[in-house]
Amino acid sequence: MTHLFSSLKLRTRLLLVMASIVLIQATISGSFTLHYIKLVLEDRIGDQALQLSRVVSELPQIRQGLAGRDADRVQYFAELIRQQTNARFIVVGDREGIRYSHPIPERIGKPRVGGDNQRALAGESYVSRAVGSLGPSLRGKSPVRDESGRVIGVTSVGYMLDSVADTVGEYQRTVLQIVLISLVISILIAIATSSYFKRVFFGLEPEEIAQLFEERNTTLQTIREGIISIDASGAIMTINKTAVDTLALDTSDLRGRDIRDVLPESDMWRLLNSEQAEYDREILVNGKSLVVNRVPIVVDGEITGVVSSFRLKDDIELLSRQLSHIEQYAETLRAQSHDFANKLHTIAGLIQINANDQALELIGQESRGIQELVRLLTSSISDPVLAGCVLGKYNRAHELGLELRLDRMSHMGAIPDHIPVESLVSMIGNIIDNAFEATRINIRDHGASSNIINLSMHDFGDDLVFEITDGGAGVPPADQEIIFEKGITSKPGEGHGYGLYLVKSIADNLGGQITMEASEDGGTRFIVYLPKYAPNSDNIAESAHG
Repeated sequence: MTHLFSSLKLRTRLLLVMASIVLIQATISGSFTLHYIKLVLEDRIGDQALQLSRVVSELPQIRQGLAGRDADRVQYFAELIRQQTNARFIVVGDREGIRYSHPIPERIGKPRVGGDNQRALAGESYVSRAVGSLGPSLRGKSPVRDESGRVIGVTSVGYMLDSVADTVGEYQRTVLQIVLISLVISILIAIATSSYFKRVFFGLEPEEIAQLFEERNTTLQTIREGIISIDASGAIMTINKTAVDTLALDTSDLRGRDIRDVLPESDMWRLLNSEQAEYDREILVNGKSLVVNRVPIVVDGEITGVVSSFRLKDDIELLSRQLSHIEQYAETLRAQSHDFANKLHTIAGLIQINANDQALELIGQESRGIQELVRLLTSSISDPVLAGCVLGKYNRAHELGLELRLDRMSHMGAIPDHIPVESLVSMIGNIIDNAFEATRINIRDHGASSNIINLSMHDFGDDLVFEITDGGAGVPPADQEIIFEKGITSKPGEGHGYGLYLVKSIADNLGGQITMEASEDGGTRFIVYLPKYAPNSDNIAESAHG
């Protein structure tokens, strides 16, 4: 039965439930009401019959008629009163039970039927039920006394019980009409309510909502990002295990508690007054450096809550570092494969024209050149990522018809902990790329003969020093003051002007500086100074990824 009910649509269930409730309530209340009405009607009719019988018994005409045994006199007045009061019958009899009046005149003079006159003959007025000659009736009985107070007869005023049943039946029909109207109204309300719930529940059935709720809880508890959501009052609606563990919160149920009580340092509630979302924002909460995304929940144009997802900054930096390493390796391999492919094509061509000596000489030159650079990088640079960056740029220069020269006196030991190697690679890589571009433009537009880009790096003293000199035409005086600002570029089109700005931002975040000066050959020399020691006890290094 339960399975059958759950298989019905939500609207059908609501209709059945509301109709059942109305029917049950109507049955209970209707039965009680009808029973109560029947009792009240019988009491009222009985009182009316009793009062009327008392009035009749006090009439002088009735007394005199009984005392004088004048049945015609008694019958006249009794029928006159009955017709004016709508009583079913008014019967007056003497002490022996002989009728002196009756609605059916032929029954006058005959004994009374019912056997309920003894109490009236004893001087009592009362209401009784009995089956008389006219059928079951509710009757009021009162004694008739003579001038001396002696009981000389009995008056009986009656209403038939079938008339009482007819009156109750009228009320039953009224109650039934009310029940039907209530049932129709409840069905209309059920239809409207089910339509509203359908709209609110996005057309989903209760079982589907329950399944989605379980899936949502499982998802929240399994993802590696912390999730917290609050309602419009700032009370926590959702918080997953990762959030509790990451922020070292109390493991008790935090739902329903104000976010400002649980996390006083969080300003998540501030978004309740703004529809502006926040992405990749770095904050400090409970002593943990987090990168958070916050999005207001907007329903029908009104903010009803805020959802925040976050991860430890260290985790993101680790992923970024790994990604940077992979990208650098991929760039190195791509450049090497492209350059080697060109050389292989050249060697193949020499062999095909039988220039074997030249082919062997070219092979020897390439082998010596790359081996010499690898030996120099291995002996001069301790960090493999930085060495890979230089090697990749070396191969890239060959692709572009340029030459990247590493100063043989260069030396770069272990990178200090406060300097993320991916930030260092991003800086050096951007400056070298700009040097490539400036050198190529100078060769193309001005016919320059130099295609050499010089690179040197040293870790002597208290700073790490990097020098990159290009073979370009130099930086115009008008641009020298603004070259490190965002969007400043000499290249046409959009998407340029961010390289040197990124370099300057990384240097500033690491407590270093970058300078620019004209080289002896007319190009531009960029010098980067990075302190080996962090400016303060906090690690202020912040990786900047274009």
